[in-house]
Amino acid sequence: MKSFFQEIYQFRTEVLAETIGTFILVFAGTGAVMVNNISQGAITHIGISFVFGAVVTALIYSLGHISGAHFNPAVTLAFWTSGFFPKKQVLPYIFAQLLGSILASSLLLISLGNVANLGATLPLNGNWWQSFILEIVLTFILMFVIFGSGLDRRAHIGFAGLAIGLTVALEAAFMGPITGASMNPARSLGPALVGGIWQHHWVYWVAPILGSQFAVIVYGMISHGFRDFNE
Repeated sequence: MKSFFQEIYQFRTEVLAETIGTFILVFAGTGAVMVNNISQGAITHIGISFVFGAVVTALIYSLGHISGAHFNPAVTLAFWTSGFFPKKQVLPYIFAQLLGSILASSLLLISLGNVANLGATLPLNGNWWQSFILEIVLTFILMFVIFGSGLDRRAHIGFAGLAIGLTVALEAAFMGPITGASMNPARSLGPALVGGIWQHHWVYWVAPILGSQFAVIVYGMISHGFRDFNE
């Protein structure tokens, strides 16, 4: 335990950036869900999708140079298994992401009340199997875009934030009504923990992690084990 907190202190700048970034992501994204409920649909589903995509884009450009702008345990684990992220930073990053999400949901509960399940992700009609499969696919697509636009040095420079943000908005728009389009265990944990909404919560951990790992395998195959990344 002492070693864990020593690692957090060692990477305190990156940990703080990941905490703040995930806080902003969850505060804006799930906050939009809650305000849409309070305002009787003024934001709309497409508006909520835009908020999620826009905040991800803004955070990548504002914090990417500090922490890499993960804000997602599934992304952090994928970066590690693909060899682009050191093992010793994995747990501090995930801790920061979960903390940021919990703090955001706590503040939303205090300021807006317990509405719209605090923006929790839940399978439509309790169909966890459907959401499990779809969340795998959604996270695979997201991680594939992250590799292709953000890590592959052959990609056009400066467009990663836009590509990733648009992917989040797109996936939230067309699949959000079915699964909640989480693609992010941290995004799902805050509302679940603070709101006490645990139905099928495991789906939003297992599926995103599997989806991101499938992206590691596939992108590794088409980039010759990521060796092409430095060309």
